[in-house]
Amino acid sequence: MATTLPEVDASESAEFSVRQARDIVRDLFEPSARIYWTDFLLSIILGWVGFALLRRGPTLGWQAVGYVIAVLLFYRAGSFIHELIHLRTGTYAAFHVVWNLLCGIPLLMPSFMYATHIAHHARNHYGTEGDGEYLPLGTGKMSGVFWYLCQPLVIPWLAILRFLVLTPLCWISPPLRRFVQQRASSLVMDPSYIRPLPSHKELFEWRLQETATWAFTTGAAVLFLTGALPWSLLFKVYLISLGTLLINELRTMGAHRFLYDGKHELTFVEQLVDSVNYPTKPIVTGLWAPVGLRYHALHHLFPSMPYHQLDAAHKRLMAQLPADSVYRQVNSPGLTTTLKDLFRRIRAQQAGQAKAQG
Repeated sequence: MATTLPEVDASESAEFSVRQARDIVRDLFEPSARIYWTDFLLSIILGWVGFALLRRGPTLGWQAVGYVIAVLLFYRAGSFIHELIHLRTGTYAAFHVVWNLLCGIPLLMPSFMYATHIAHHARNHYGTEGDGEYLPLGTGKMSGVFWYLCQPLVIPWLAILRFLVLTPLCWISPPLRRFVQQRASSLVMDPSYIRPLPSHKELFEWRLQETATWAFTTGAAVLFLTGALPWSLLFKVYLISLGTLLINELRTMGAHRFLYDGKHELTFVEQLVDSVNYPTKPIVTGLWAPVGLRYHALHHLFPSMPYHQLDAAHKRLMAQLPADSVYRQVNSPGLTTTLKDLFRRIRAQQAGQAKAQG
C-alpha cells in the first residue's frame, strides 16, 4: 500500500468529465429515510448512554469507556448536520427537527449555524475569503496549524457565551445582533470569517433554533447555579466537547490538501484534487470521519449524494473511469499520510522563504 499521497495535476489540461462520472453513479442519489433515522437515532442514543456512564460509572475505568463512547457517538450524531445541509429544501423536515432537538440544541450547534457550508461548494467561493471552511494551511506557517488546533480549547466556552449571554442581548441591541449574526453564527475553520446576514426567509428558522438553544443553556445554567447539577459534570461536558472538536479539527485538516493561498478562484479540477478520499480501513476511518466524511473528494464531486451511497459510488468510479482520470489522484491511504504531506509542504515553503531572505 502506498505511504505517500499521489502527485497532483490540477492544470487545465487535466481533463475530467463530470457527465461521464455522473452517468456511472446516476442511480445512487436517492437518500434512504430508513438508514438516516436508524443511524442517527442509534448514534445519539448510544452517545447519551456513554454520557450517563461517564457521569455515574462505578469505576474510573467504566467512566473512561463512557467517555470514549460519548465522544465518538456524539461526533457521529453531530456529523449528520452535514447531511441536513445537503438534503433538498423541503425534504426530511421531521428529521431536521428531531436532529436539532436531540443533538443540535443540546450540543449548542443548531443547524442554522452550518448553513454557510454551501459556500464551501460554490465555484466562486471555494478556497477564497468567502469560504469559512478553508484556511491556507499548506501555504502558511506551522504556527497557523498550531493556532488552528488550539481552537477546541475555547470553542465550548464561546458557544456558551454566544447562546447564554449574547442571544438575549441581541434582542435589544440591533448593532450587537448584526455583529453576532456575522461573526458568531457559523461553524467554520476561519475565525475571521464574516457570514452574510440572513435573509427574511431564513430568519424564522434561525430565531426559532437560537431561542430554543438559549432556553436550553439557561435551564442548564440554573441547574448548575442552584446545585441541582454538580460543577464536576460541567467539566466532563467540556472534556467531551474537547474530544469531539479535536477529532473534527484533525479530520478537517485531512479533508483537503490546502494547496492554495485563497487569493484566487479555483477551477473545478483544482478543487477536486485539493480534496481527499480515504477509501481504505473503513471501520477505523469511519470513527474519525463518520457519515461519509471519509469520501470528501467524492462529496465535492457530487455534493447531493447521500453518505450511505458514497462507498458504492467510489468503487464504481475507480473501476470505470479512465486510467489517467484525475479522480485517481484524490485517494489517500490514511490521515497520517495526508498530515505528513501537509507538514512537509509547510516546512519546504518555510525553508524556501528563509533561503530567499538569507
